Amino acid sequence: MFNPFSKSENKNHINYLASLQYPDFFKMWLAGLFAGSSHWALIVIRGWVVYQISDSSMLVGLVTFAAMIPMVLVNPFIGYLADKFQRRRILQLMFFINFIHNLALGILYFMDLILPWHLVALAFLQGSARAAQMPSGQALVPNIVPKENLLNAVALNMSTVHATRLLGPLAIAPFLNYLGDNENSINGTDIAFFICTGFYALSFIFALMIKNPSTGKITSESFIEGFTEGIRFVHSNKPILVVIGITTLHCMLTMSFESVLPFFSVNKLGEEGLAVSFLMMFVGVGSLIASLFLAGASDEKLKGRTFFIFAILSGIAPILLGLSTNLYLSLFATMLMGIGQAGFMIISHTIIQLISPDYTRGRIAGVYAMYIGGSMALFNFLNGLSADFIDPGFSIAAQGILFTLIVIFTKNQEVLKSIYSGNSKKFAT
Repeated sequence: MFNPFSKSENKNHINYLASLQYPDFFKMWLAGLFAGSSHWALIVIRGWVVYQISDSSMLVGLVTFAAMIPMVLVNPFIGYLADKFQRRRILQLMFFINFIHNLALGILYFMDLILPWHLVALAFLQGSARAAQMPSGQALVPNIVPKENLLNAVALNMSTVHATRLLGPLAIAPFLNYLGDNENSINGTDIAFFICTGFYALSFIFALMIKNPSTGKITSESFIEGFTEGIRFVHSNKPILVVIGITTLHCMLTMSFESVLPFFSVNKLGEEGLAVSFLMMFVGVGSLIASLFLAGASDEKLKGRTFFIFAILSGIAPILLGLSTNLYLSLFATMLMGIGQAGFMIISHTIIQLISPDYTRGRIAGVYAMYIGGSMALFNFLNGLSADFIDPGFSIAAQGILFTLIVIFTKNQEVLKSIYSGNSKKFAT
């Protein structure tokens, strides 16, 4: 009988679920699946609620900034803790905080007490918890999955980040246009908030089941020493620094568009809140396609070539979206964005994990997430701010053009040239 979780004896057989045979990874993947679904659904709901109560893209950008800036403030500290204490305990605590945050947000909205500052403050809390998941989760994966299945594990794990862009908005989409029978009845947004809360509760339950006790090996005693040690290592290791650099530019210029989606939907497409959910869903469709493709990819040269292709696609797709005034063309563009973004990020995550030594992997992941999160937080805020004065389509397209040019002009850089040719393993420590 065929077992999708088992290793295949046929080398030509692609086993997309190979890493799920490891119990702790399976539990971690399920936890991430529900947490990711809640996160992306929340982006849709929260952005639309802010836009409704304020009619300001700047405030949407501020809320998005508050959700993302913790990656700069929190990740270095969590990366240090992930190399000093049990990584699973950190994950469990963060999933619990997200559950409490979402419950509070749902109650405030249901009782009609929600104010803009509530959304900003709770976005910061949720962003802090989610930011903490990244370095601890990234550091834990190589401890629970062997190297031969690492790309498969990262692809499946990243599908809980990218492909849930489809699952989360899809779960709440049927309710977004439901207004209730009267002012005092439950409306669709109430239901959507509590669906998100239920997802976070499930993620916390599955996280509690993870048993691996792995920690890193901190040589210094203080956080400052541990953090600066991680910073020094990243900046002294050229391959890691180059990969983090190109990934930061990718996230800054091609993935910082959530804050303008409500404005883009209403003013460019003439659509209401449901269209925001559909745009995010189609990013998820593309992400799922890329995740499934890479889950079955094992050839190093193929991964290198596709890394370059994904980078180019990540630049071209926003250009198409920015120029679009049609919903169907916009949905196609966001699907292409999902393919390019997910493919690029899965491979970059894999490379970082492959070339990072275990004793400092948590801190490297923390620095990695800090640069990514900081750039996305800043550009989401700037894009949201500019949308009140400048056509958001222009900003999206211009950033796509800039990233495309960066990829083309840096393709012969020593480290990137090796990665694009499928030789990233030579940088492994």
